[in-house]
Amino acid sequence: MIKVAPSILSADFACLEREIKKIESAGADMLHIDIMDGRFVPNITIGPAVVGCIRRSSRLPLDVHLMIENPEKIIGAFADAGSDMLTVHIEAVSKSKIKEQKAKLARRNIKLGISLNPGTPLARIKGVLGLVDFVLVMSVNPGFSGQAFIPEALDKIRQLRRIYNGDIAVDGGINEKTAGLAIKAGANILAVGSYVFGAKDAKAAIERIRNAG
Repeated sequence: MIKVAPSILSADFACLEREIKKIESAGADMLHIDIMDGRFVPNITIGPAVVGCIRRSSRLPLDVHLMIENPEKIIGAFADAGSDMLTVHIEAVSKSKIKEQKAKLARRNIKLGISLNPGTPLARIKGVLGLVDFVLVMSVNPGFSGQAFIPEALDKIRQLRRIYNGDIAVDGGINEKTAGLAIKAGANILAVGSYVFGAKDAKAAIERIRNAG
């Protein structure tokens, strides 16, 4: 089943609750929330307090993407805020820390994912695939919304699908065309930003993404 996860980084934060309600009623499967610390990536977004407010505003599962250094220091706060899925980057965490966090989150029925940047080879995550609930393949260099899809991500998704039966998410530059390519390559969760939040008809945009493959 293909799931669509609109990314609130592309929402209008002046009326965030209204934006969330709009894509919720439009049929989104989950909310993708990008957390950036200004260190791991050159941008700063939001923290646990805002995630907590979003939790109170939406029934959708919260897919919280931690693009931060030393995620183990604050992942618990995001869990407490109401995250349903938490993703850490292989570039920022060790295998031992992944194992440790997986055990803690599993006790709370929170899923743990691992992500890798476009320039990071797939081999970097092979040793932790048995520890995580899903994989997030970045199809842009993380830090800012509105970037163009990097085609090389498709080969990474194909290779990953050959060795991994779990959920594969893709994030960055997703539109109707690139969603179709990613789905055919093996992805089943699509994080999508401006294509949904900037659409006149969010429901139709979500359906185009979901049926693109």
